[in-house]
Amino acid sequence: MELATKRYQSITYISGPLLFVEGARDLSYGAIVNIHTPDGEIRGGQVIEVSEQYAVIQVFEETRGLDLARTSVSLREDVARIGVSREMIGRRFNGIGEPIDGLPPIIPEKRLPVIGSPINPAAREKPSEFIQTGISTIDGMNTLVRGQKLPIFSGAGLPANEIAAQIARQAKVLGEAEQFAVVFAAMGITQREAAFFIEQFESTGALTRSVLFLNLADDPAIERLMTPRVALTVAEYLAFDLDMQVLVILTDMTNYCEALRSIGAAREEIPGRRGYPGYMYTDLATIYERAGRIKGKKGSITQIPILTMPDDDITHPIADLTGYITEGQLVLNRQLHRLGIYPPIDPLPSLSRLMNNGIGPGRTREDHRQVADQLYSAYAQGRDLRRLVAIIGEEALTDLDRLYLRFADEFERQFIHQGQTERSIEETLTLGWKLLSMFPKRELKRISRDHVEKYYFGEEVEKMWRTGEIRV
Repeated sequence: MELATKRYQSITYISGPLLFVEGARDLSYGAIVNIHTPDGEIRGGQVIEVSEQYAVIQVFEETRGLDLARTSVSLREDVARIGVSREMIGRRFNGIGEPIDGLPPIIPEKRLPVIGSPINPAAREKPSEFIQTGISTIDGMNTLVRGQKLPIFSGAGLPANEIAAQIARQAKVLGEAEQFAVVFAAMGITQREAAFFIEQFESTGALTRSVLFLNLADDPAIERLMTPRVALTVAEYLAFDLDMQVLVILTDMTNYCEALRSIGAAREEIPGRRGYPGYMYTDLATIYERAGRIKGKKGSITQIPILTMPDDDITHPIADLTGYITEGQLVLNRQLHRLGIYPPIDPLPSLSRLMNNGIGPGRTREDHRQVADQLYSAYAQGRDLRRLVAIIGEEALTDLDRLYLRFADEFERQFIHQGQTERSIEETLTLGWKLLSMFPKRELKRISRDHVEKYYFGEEVEKMWRTGEIRV
């Protein structure tokens, strides 16, 4: 399909994935074009720059076989769009929204621009509802709130993909019977990773409420830049047109930023930090800021972007800029992973800035905030004592210090480590109380006396913890 019959045959330069078309001033930025090859094949492309002299087109497929004399360009759409429909739920698509599950094409109810509609800041609703992921370290200590953007900072070899699949499978909104959907977008993944995600979604039944977009490592870089925007456009339709609660999982944003850098190099842009474009902050913001809630709309978009930190460096530009834009982070710990603890989410550097908005009476439980604070405090003290023991030995510790040291071990083995099982928020908080009951009541300084009297497991349990007679 083409918007016009006019063809531009003034291609003057081909550089990697880019075509430079002279005199095409009426092509607009972001337009989708057809590229007609000498042998009659039609390839796709997007206009990524327009000037008085040239229009620069990023080719979706490869540029091999194109020549300057016999290749022409025609306009397909004035801006990149995707057809959206409720029927997309339960389907698999490639990075630009074309079906890859062997089923018929979607009959769209609308065709929406993938750049999305900017949300008026005054129209934004404050995120305030709890989303249960079934993972204790998130639900109990770094709670995900409906409308929030909470990234996962991973490292090479850490199980971020497994955690993403588990969250997609288990996530739910509590209380009212509301429609919940997951939009999952994977960028630059290998065939093995794609097979893993497909198997996970199909075998667990999560696919029935999910929309999958899979951009593979050998797919074009420009497609990688479109994948999160296509996914978020579908999410916006489900949330704001169909009133659904939508969780968007984006993995891996590092692959996205690498594609941004490679295209910037092909365009001969002046690089910024570590070779990434200077506008990467703005570019990432156009993705992350599409999460949220809108006044007068029942639906919401919650985002969990996942990124791999090169060399586990949390100051790397991708992690650094993501941290500025989003509302916290979940950090995976390599040491926990080496100990066989799954999911290896480290509570201490992790943070959910909107946690207080989504917990408490009527949302989770009235003791939630104080229990989380006490668990943080006790675990941090236990971790500090580990470093001290490495210097002076355990013999120099007091009995109370040994209790904190043991708490840190039990907290990792039993609270953080839960495998692929799902825990409700009630089970998470109860487990927290069982672990805290190894301390005398006087040590629970961050919890009110009323909550201690109501939820503490008793002096007898405390003694059994000390003697090792009981484990959770």
